[in-house]
Amino acid sequence: MRILDRSVYVGPSLYAHFPVIRLELDLQALEAWPTARLGPAFIDALVEALPGLAEHGCSYRQPGGFVRRMREDEGTWLGHVLEHVAIELQNVAGENVTFGKTRSVSEDRPGVYSVVYEYAQRDEGIAAGELGIKLLCSLLPAEIRPAGSVPDDWEWESARDGFIRYAQRRALGPSTASLVRAAEERNIPWLRLNTQSLIQFGHGKYQQRIQATVTGKTSHIAVELASDKEETNKILASLGLPVPRQELVTDSSGAIRAARKLGGSVVTKPYNGNHGRGITIDISSDEDIRAGFEAAREHSRSVIVETFVGGDDHRLLVINGELIAATKRTPGHVVGDGKSSIAELVEVVNQDPRRGVGHEKVLTRLELDSQAEQMMERVGYTAASIPKDGEIVYLRSTANLSTGGTATDVTDIIHPDNRDMAVRAVRAIGLDVSGVDFISPNIAESYKNIGGGICEINAAPGFRMHVAPSEGTPRDAAGPVIDMLFAPGAPTRVPIAAVTGTNGKTTTARMLAHITKMGGFTPGLTTTDGVYIDGQRTVEGDMTGPVSARMVLSDPHVDIAVLETARGGLLRAGMGVSEVNVGAVLNIQSDHLGLKGIDTLEQLAEIKRVVVEVATDCAVLNADDPNVLKMSAYTDAKVICYVTMNPSHALVREHIRAGGRACALEAGINGHMITLYDKGSHIPLLWTHLIPATMEGRALHNVQNAMVAAAMAFSLGIKLDAIRHGLRTFDTTFFQAPGRMNVYNEHPFKVLMDYGHNAHAVGVMADLAQRLDVSGCRIVVLAGPGDRRDEDLHAIAEAVAGRFDHYICRRDDSLRGRDGDEVPRIIAKALMARGVTEAAISIIPDEQQAVEAALRMGQAGDLVLVFADALARSWKQIIHFQPEGVVAAVSQRAELPPLEPALDEAAFAAMEGVVRDERGLVFEREESD
Repeated sequence: MRILDRSVYVGPSLYAHFPVIRLELDLQALEAWPTARLGPAFIDALVEALPGLAEHGCSYRQPGGFVRRMREDEGTWLGHVLEHVAIELQNVAGENVTFGKTRSVSEDRPGVYSVVYEYAQRDEGIAAGELGIKLLCSLLPAEIRPAGSVPDDWEWESARDGFIRYAQRRALGPSTASLVRAAEERNIPWLRLNTQSLIQFGHGKYQQRIQATVTGKTSHIAVELASDKEETNKILASLGLPVPRQELVTDSSGAIRAARKLGGSVVTKPYNGNHGRGITIDISSDEDIRAGFEAAREHSRSVIVETFVGGDDHRLLVINGELIAATKRTPGHVVGDGKSSIAELVEVVNQDPRRGVGHEKVLTRLELDSQAEQMMERVGYTAASIPKDGEIVYLRSTANLSTGGTATDVTDIIHPDNRDMAVRAVRAIGLDVSGVDFISPNIAESYKNIGGGICEINAAPGFRMHVAPSEGTPRDAAGPVIDMLFAPGAPTRVPIAAVTGTNGKTTTARMLAHITKMGGFTPGLTTTDGVYIDGQRTVEGDMTGPVSARMVLSDPHVDIAVLETARGGLLRAGMGVSEVNVGAVLNIQSDHLGLKGIDTLEQLAEIKRVVVEVATDCAVLNADDPNVLKMSAYTDAKVICYVTMNPSHALVREHIRAGGRACALEAGINGHMITLYDKGSHIPLLWTHLIPATMEGRALHNVQNAMVAAAMAFSLGIKLDAIRHGLRTFDTTFFQAPGRMNVYNEHPFKVLMDYGHNAHAVGVMADLAQRLDVSGCRIVVLAGPGDRRDEDLHAIAEAVAGRFDHYICRRDDSLRGRDGDEVPRIIAKALMARGVTEAAISIIPDEQQAVEAALRMGQAGDLVLVFADALARSWKQIIHFQPEGVVAAVSQRAELPPLEPALDEAAFAAMEGVVRDERGLVFEREESD
């Protein structure tokens, strides 16, 4: 049993609309061993190792369903079992995940399964799958256990606890997790910005940040004061608030002198410690004071010695000037029964299902470590001692939950004076979120009557004791923080538009971003050539996946996001956002088929459909593409907007008559008008010949792109004037749309450069080349990506065959598995098979040499169409080309071969009805005349 491939999806994907991991798992010989054949011993051992599996419902949708499935008939296969094990391992580590599905990959790959399961955090999810395989293999009979699958010294209990600790080191802490849950309850999006607890709530310019329970609004000065325990003590004392007397010391002798000066029992603690680390309480002997000093010194260079205040330890949580919760904390302890040793009592306490490793559960397991030994030693005990019945033996000097303490909610009984005291203390320091450590004999009575003291003011207080107390009522500690950061009704999300399709998505996304900018927004745009913030490229490269989406949504300037979403990102990692306001699909054409298991247009459509599946407000669909039109059945968007260039489209016509939204191309006396329909309204928008990107309406593919961009902008609430202005000022210059129908007119001939790299995109540009007024020749530089199927390269050739006077076949810089000139020769052969004469074809594999040759051919009145791969390089080559005198200069370059006609002169002379001009171009005689 081995993992052949693994994909981690961070957002909506083909498999789910939330994060999942997909394993391609090969069972190998274990395909012949379903659970029924493995027998009850295997099943019983698995459930014993992970008792929570007994609650899995599986297809029966009721507790026990999965175990029943393993036992009945032939049982189920180990791929399906691994799915449930990976889910349950995460549950054991404290995560709440439930989703999974397992399917056989295909009939021709027996034993290979697609195992999909939900995850809460990436590394933990991956580790759960790997540990799950080890667990299953360890339970197999030795004779069928895969060799080397389980180390000889492997122990399940140790591996399980190690996994839990591994997961918790990467998980959000209890406090941060509670804030995230509170945000989710308010439908506020969030992003984890690092591997610790730095969280962004909200998108773009609406964002607020927290780190643990420190917010972006927390005063730095206040945090510094709270960290300075001596200064905090002085400030609170100056206001008449109850605080113990303190002395700051730097050596053990100073600590003893300070204790004598203060009198009575004292407490030693680090000057700037937290989480109760290094604190020793209620000590008076020189030996204990010296030991307490050394314990504190491990966490701070300076140590505070303060008077010991007797009573119970309380944490009072104050948020935004209001006391939210009060909790009494009790240090980790055991209660004697007169028969059991302390070690045995600890085992009994740890059997409490509420106790787990670290922050896994409400309570943390007790540990008999060095601190516990010190506490026992103070009362004359060891771990083997047997306390009297009812005797309490403390194993910790502080009551922190992280060290095994317990928490009892006392919010309802706290005295008003104590409540006001906590609020005053926090305001004096200046914190927005704070925990006041208050010692009191009875929290229900006023400190003015019975005494008590404030030990510390804590910045970044933990919330676990309040949201999940050991006893008493849980309190919503996180909600008030979120409400403080986001006032009721305040915006938290920026509008998000996502566009996908085989061709045109980059141009459409750029058009839409330009329109939003004209509408007064600051757009964040992701495209195949980079990330753009307010029109300026900030990151270069193919940025159409989830990483770039996070970049845009994390930028504090952005107030609208336009995401080009490509097939590769969807297949590799899913979408970067859980939902979009407007999602659009332009078309589904043959491209990338045969790669990563996508072999048909229907499968490709299923991938790209994800964009409209997660659209909430509007799904914009190209009604002229049958595969896109079918997607209307898969979206829950409030509105569907159909886009059609066919004014007689029957379905769209009925949709409009029913009050639906649409964008149609209508013929008029002045040309073609882009028209919007919505709720019975007829809105003429713009003549197509007024849109520069359409080349006076001739570039029909950009007419369609403009229609989709207009429909998306309208659905985002952009004003009509801004849409019109945006379309009228967007052109296809290399600056605005690199590689998208870029025109250069500064040579005697016209040059048109495009990134088209599939048959549909190439065909669209070939159509445009036919519609343009060209008095001379049409020359094309043609290629195809090396990882495409031969049939795809044939289709590219078919899209241009017979439409040009000369064809230069090249390859991309990246061969993608092909030989050096394999792609251009396949295309050349396909051109000849479709009637192009061999003499009209040149094979020049290198892109720079091919472009140079095409430019050398160009004469006044010609059109040179260059399908480019290295866009910036090719564009520079085009604009820097010098028509005059270039031939002599080029001929001196040894690396540039002369044009390679496919015919020698003897063969040419034997042909009838053709003529070759001085450039080597071949024409039929009647055309030449």
